[in-house]
Amino acid sequence: MNTIKECIEIVLNGSEGESRLAARGIRKIVYGARPAKDDFSDIKNAIYDAPARYAKISEEWRQENFATAISIIYFLRGEERGLDFLFHWLFELLQHPNGIIRHTAVRMFRNEIGPLTVHIRCPEYRQSKKKSERSDVILRDLSASLKGLLTMYWKPGYDKHKYIDTLPPSPYKSAQLVLTELKESCDPEYYR
Repeated sequence: MNTIKECIEIVLNGSEGESRLAARGIRKIVYGARPAKDDFSDIKNAIYDAPARYAKISEEWRQENFATAISIIYFLRGEERGLDFLFHWLFELLQHPNGIIRHTAVRMFRNEIGPLTVHIRCPEYRQSKKKSERSDVILRDLSASLKGLLTMYWKPGYDKHKYIDTLPPSPYKSAQLVLTELKESCDPEYYR
């Protein structure tokens, strides 16, 4: 397990133990010694292919390991395909019954909210008007989609919880965590 590509292949094809170790081994490669130049193209390819590869995984433990592996390298993906190209897949993960998979989706959404809101949080930051307008559209769509999830997964017992941290683990709580991050990074007009 010396490269990202090798680790991803072990995650997808190894035994349960090997798959788990390979998923966690990616962190050592990314944050350890300098990754090889090939690793960065492998990272982009792994992320761009993630939804299709994930759809072929039948074992929940392998889905968990794959989502964890992708969440570790997700911030290195680049912007060639736009900021929201994986949102459909992330919403799928956000609704998964497995809490670890939902948590990886929350982490990846949080990675996206920063770049999407930089023009709001730092008005002096210069970026093209077109990119700012595109970010605004994505933020509004993200907010609406998260509110849709909240409506879909809401249960009467959730009213008694004053804080998100006290909610039981569920897709509702995961969507609330992402929406809270969005609210903290935006003006109120972006999440109405």
